[in-house]
Amino acid sequence: MNPSDEVKVRIVPWSADDQPVLERSNTPEMTVYLGGPESPEKIVERQSRFLRLWQSGEARMFTIRVDGIPDAVGSVGYWTTTWHDAPVYESGWSIATAHQGRGFASKGLAACLEDAADHGDRDTLVAFPRIDNGASNALCRSVGFEFAGVEDFEYPAGNPIKVHAWRFDLARLRDARREG
Repeated sequence: MNPSDEVKVRIVPWSADDQPVLERSNTPEMTVYLGGPESPEKIVERQSRFLRLWQSGEARMFTIRVDGIPDAVGSVGYWTTTWHDAPVYESGWSIATAHQGRGFASKGLAACLEDAADHGDRDTLVAFPRIDNGASNALCRSVGFEFAGVEDFEYPAGNPIKVHAWRFDLARLRDARREG
């Protein structure tokens, strides 16, 4: 049995008190696929951006919370972007090292997909893990994303990488939920 089956995993809207979640994720180990740790100033900017974009409706960021664990185990969210000339959402996530491999990412991402289907106005959500990020690519596959190919990407800006492009059909999820 997966340990996450025994506990409730939920997503909670990002708040002004959640900067420590970003700080805990800002380690060399946690950012190996993201270009390395950010400066303290960049973390403050990211915190402000998460709050501002939620208010403007351009993004919905969440902490991932697990019953019995006092601090957030990670974060997940989505934001508006364009992919292949179409309006889509892009998603990203992070699970603290101590909580990886316990199913929390899949439950958090699944809840995020449901939120995007419920609150979003776009039919597709995409994710772009680096091709060598086995865990994130497996996560995409496990929650129902469809592989869309290998693409060139920059993350952070100016840092070229190869990514696997994954897409999730939010319209199909909406339809299935209406029918079910």
